[in-house]
Amino acid sequence: MEISRIDRINDPCTPPSTQAACCDVVTVPARQGLEAVDILRRGTAEAVGPVLHDDGGGTLGFLVPPGTAAAWDVPGSTCTGTDGRGMTLAPEPPVEGSDWLLPPGEAELATDPAVLRQALGEAARMIKAADSCR
Repeated sequence: MEISRIDRINDPCTPPSTQAACCDVVTVPARQGLEAVDILRRGTAEAVGPVLHDDGGGTLGFLVPPGTAAAWDVPGSTCTGTDGRGMTLAPEPPVEGSDWLLPPGEAELATDPAVLRQALGEAARMIKAADSCR
């Protein structure tokens, strides 16, 4: 599997800033991620945290609470831990070539992993159903 630019936010050479937050990142294919964002934003109680879009790699990265990577097992996605290094939650994306789909400040600090897991599952089922109608 190719490493996307979103996965590189965990590069140990990237210094944490004063605005750093300790988050893990769940990376998914853009199509599934966009469906999941729609599902999460339609939800009544749960909010979606910041989301990165990697134009070149076709992926989305959802910021989730630290420690999520240790137990993440959703097929078709990866979860990368930041190992306490944190990442910059500034208006500028932390990775060159990426952009915020939902920037910090317009979203919660992180997406609840259980809620994200459900949204990704629902998104995968919707995509499968849509593709089977072709």
